[in-house]
Amino acid sequence: MTADFRDSGPLGHGPGRTPFWDLLPPAARQALREAGNVKAFTAREHLVRQDEFGDHLLVVGRGCVKVTTVSATGYQAVLALRGPGDLLGEQGGLDGGPRSATLTALTPVRALVIPGEAFRAAARDHPVVTGAVHQVLSARLRDADRQRTSAGADPVAARLAGLLLDLAASHGRRHASGAVEIALPLSQDDFAGLVLGSRRTVSRVLEQWRAEGWVTTARTHVTIDNADALKRVREGGPAGG
Repeated sequence: MTADFRDSGPLGHGPGRTPFWDLLPPAARQALREAGNVKAFTAREHLVRQDEFGDHLLVVGRGCVKVTTVSATGYQAVLALRGPGDLLGEQGGLDGGPRSATLTALTPVRALVIPGEAFRAAARDHPVVTGAVHQVLSARLRDADRQRTSAGADPVAARLAGLLLDLAASHGRRHASGAVEIALPLSQDDFAGLVLGSRRTVSRVLEQWRAEGWVTTARTHVTIDNADALKRVREGGPAGG
């Protein structure tokens, strides 16, 4: 196992959240490294697909993964973005059921792939692993509750401004002008899913911000030209105009 398996990075980690890998002591990390194999995934490659059966779990070492589900009517929902240190595929990997979501690499991804039985054996030898899994699942439930509360209390513009600022902090490329490009190939549908809003509303807000000179948009990229304006919107200020 190479030393650069795990990159640091805040993507996908809510307020006060610690990624799975960082919850483990060195001995438990070593046991999981020995139980699995590191695999590289190219951008847009699926790590797992919804409804497939498979017993392996993954820990992201580097890169960004998009978590999506598709309903019976064909609607695709973006559930989350996951980054370095995050545990993925734990439901199907531990209970043997079908995968509940599709995991897609947004960027080149390096992940530790661990067979379910090997993961359970490591957890038996190192009970802290089971505790870390429970802590991660609890944090995700809290994040989901917080997101639903925000969806009911905060306007889409405030939620979108917060999301863009978070993504700029974790995956931003600063231009010479001072503008920050979010270096992730996310569509307006993706943004709408992540803020629990409609694509129409997100498109309208971005159009307004473009007119104000706050952001520049391309097909799958957004550049923040005025971060201070977005911070005011995130904190409840006017969305523009």
